[in-house]
Parts: sequence; structure tokens; C-alpha cells
Amino acid sequence: MATCSTMPSKVSCLYVLTVVCWASALWYLSISRPTSSYVGQISSPVRKAVKTQKANATFGNIRTRPLNPHAFEFVINEPKKCEAETPFLVILISTTHKEFDARQAIRETWGDESTFSDLRIVTLFLLGRNTDNVLNQMVEQESQIFHDIVVEDFIDSYHNLTLKTLMGMRWVATFCSKAKYVMKTDSDIFVNMDNLIFKLLKPTTKPRRRYFTGYVINGGPIRDMRSKWYMPRDLYPESKYPPFCSGTGYVFSADVAELIYKTSLHTRLLHLEDVYVGLCLRKMGIHPFQNSGFNHWKMAYSLCRYRRVITVHQISPEEMHRIWNDMSSKKHLKC
Repeated sequence: MATCSTMPSKVSCLYVLTVVCWASALWYLSISRPTSSYVGQISSPVRKAVKTQKANATFGNIRTRPLNPHAFEFVINEPKKCEAETPFLVILISTTHKEFDARQAIRETWGDESTFSDLRIVTLFLLGRNTDNVLNQMVEQESQIFHDIVVEDFIDSYHNLTLKTLMGMRWVATFCSKAKYVMKTDSDIFVNMDNLIFKLLKPTTKPRRRYFTGYVINGGPIRDMRSKWYMPRDLYPESKYPPFCSGTGYVFSADVAELIYKTSLHTRLLHLEDVYVGLCLRKMGIHPFQNSGFNHWKMAYSLCRYRRVITVHQISPEEMHRIWNDMSSKKHLKC
């Protein structure tokens, strides 16, 4: 092996030693961390030491080494949310730290857990950890007041939306597995709860199993790097995506939550959350049902028009209150 005494100069010596050190570090990482070409986009936990969670006990029958172990801790949790009464529906709402107004609007309108006196509805807001600790503290205070927030210690970002949804699936499978149905949606969505509950899910009928529905999209990856939905070929080489439901809102039977979470542990992560869920569904042999009531676009308000839908996208907190109040006060009117 070459030493500094045999090198033509100290600069050359330092260069060679630097290369050797980097090579050793890369070799160590390659044998000590799970391999995934998506590591660069999925954040590592804020906390370095990740303890084994009781929540993981549900998935103890997975014997092969996970490709994506989802090794994150709950830093805010509501583990007893479903203990007193089994919910008919759990609503998982993807949100960010600064969207307090949106969360409050949902709590006071369609996400109000007491809207249906004879049906148990659970509403949960999903977050990661923010890089601004002041925002984390504000969310913790909000959680202590409302008890409807769940947080894991991945970094909350657009590229980690998939982790946020998987956290929701994990929570349902671990703490609320006896629920009948689950809805995943976003904080800028208006949900017509009457249509969702009574026209789609129908509480008086036998609960479905392996069921998944929403606005089904049949498309392929966008290769334009300027696009928000850009998908590199090395992450997804296929020319078509499997059918998937728009992440703005989809509904599934609660048994699917655990199936998706388990499947995700052995499915290469993608940053496009709705596409990734579609990949998991394909592995599970579940085909999502198309439902025209789920709208993934903005729709001008009309009482009769909104009575026909389940979801509407891009609704501000102010609009949410206005729409909810108008529809609630005019139930006696016919279209």
C-alpha cells in the first residue's frame, strides 16, 4: 500500500487518503442500511435511535427483511381513539403544520365527529415533523386540545406524502382494525358526508371487504423534469401506472389498511402517494372501483351540484364554512 513517504507530494497523499476514507464509508453504508434508490428523497427520522414500537406487533408475521421498514416513531398519537366504540368510518386527513385554519374548518364542518348521532366517526389529521420546532410545539398544543392529530418523526414534506399515508394505514391497522371503512383525503377537500355515508357506504348493509374506490386514474409517468409529478425512469421504468385513485380522496374497507401497510414494506417507495398506493393494490390483486362522485378538481358552488358529489377539491377554510352552512340550512329544499 502507498504511504505518504512514497507519495510525490503531501497534497497527493491527502487526496488518496480522502478517497480511501470515502470509499470505506460508502462500503459501510452499503452493508448497514437497507438498499433503495429512493433514499435520497425519503427523509430519515429526526430521532437517531428508533425503539421497537408496540404498534409493530401487529405485523410480526413478516419474516423477510423489509425493503422499506418504515422505522419511524409516533411522537403524537391517539392510541385509544377507537377503544370505547368501534367506528363505522375513520377519516385520515393529510395536512401540514401551518394549516390550522383548514383543520379547524374541517372540525367545525364535515369532519365533526358528532355529526351522526347513531354512527361513530373518527377524524384524524396526519403530519410528520417540521424542521421548525416552534411549529412542532404549536401542533403539540393543538393536539392536547383536540386529540385528533397523529405525528411520526419523518420530515413533513411533499416528497414524504407517501410516508404520511402509510402512517395512517399503520395507525388504522394497529389501533382501529375493527373499523368498517376508512377515507383518506386532504385538508383542502370538501366532503359531502351524507352522500359518503348513506349513498356509498350504506351502514345498514353488510360491510365490504377488499374494497377500494375513488376517482380512478389510468395514466403513465411524466418524464418532464419541470413537472410536479415528474417520475424518473430509474424509479419507475414502466410506461404505464396501474389504475390508482386520486389522492384527493379515496375510500376503502378497513381490512385494506393493514394489507397496504404490509405490502409497502416490500415495495419500492415512490414519492407520488396515490400512484404508490395503486402499486400496492396491484400487488394485492385489488382493483379500485371508479366512482364519479369523487372530484379531484375545483368546482364552483351550487347547492344542487354539490348535493350530487362526494368530494370537491381546492376549497378554502372560508368556503368550507360557507358551503357547509348553506347545505345544512337548505336540506328541506328540492333540486
